[in-house]
Amino acid sequence: MTGSPWSAQLSSGTGSPGPPEPVWPAEPPGPQAWVREKLFDLRVVSLTGLLDDGRGSQVGAELMTLDAVGDGAVHLQIDSDGGSLSAALALMDIIDVLGVPVRATCVGRIVGPAVGVLAVCSHRSMAPHARVRLVEPNVEFAGRAGDLQQMAAAHADQWRSFCSRVSEATGQTLERVMDVADRGAYLSAEEAVEYGLADEVMMPDAPLHRLPGRPIGFAPG
Repeated sequence: MTGSPWSAQLSSGTGSPGPPEPVWPAEPPGPQAWVREKLFDLRVVSLTGLLDDGRGSQVGAELMTLDAVGDGAVHLQIDSDGGSLSAALALMDIIDVLGVPVRATCVGRIVGPAVGVLAVCSHRSMAPHARVRLVEPNVEFAGRAGDLQQMAAAHADQWRSFCSRVSEATGQTLERVMDVADRGAYLSAEEAVEYGLADEVMMPDAPLHRLPGRPIGFAPG
């Protein structure tokens, strides 16, 4: 069956051969995986979308890997629209113990727990039209009354620890951090710098990470 994308598999035991089982060739990685790989080679890690436990673990593993294989700074690009406190705190702890600096760039917007990830990086840049929103994430609890009280108390402690770490990173008081989070207002790039969540607003001529490969477009005639 030369050239067929599948081959016949013999059944186990002493019986006759079973029906053919398809054995499809592995598909090549898609464009998103290719881009992620090339950025990784440039020591760039991307945190996009919802910062849940799975996404936080992946980003943390990538940061630790780059810390182990080189001494240069790691660039973390963040565009996150929400997530969990546990994932953010775990990622913040990883950044705190890395042996290389993590330079973060906010592109788009950062809402909720990922603001803490931005705050603890060694250098924080904002795209000119980027925005951040420090706000407590919504949580839902289910269970018996006694369990609900314990879960609510644990969440309150976790939220206070998160705000305390943001306070240390920004130079703001804990009370002011929690007050800003209660209001949930969006901060522009300039306001984020003024508040201490970022260090600079990127200028139009800021250096970009260019991917290797052939240019896209039409060749001259």
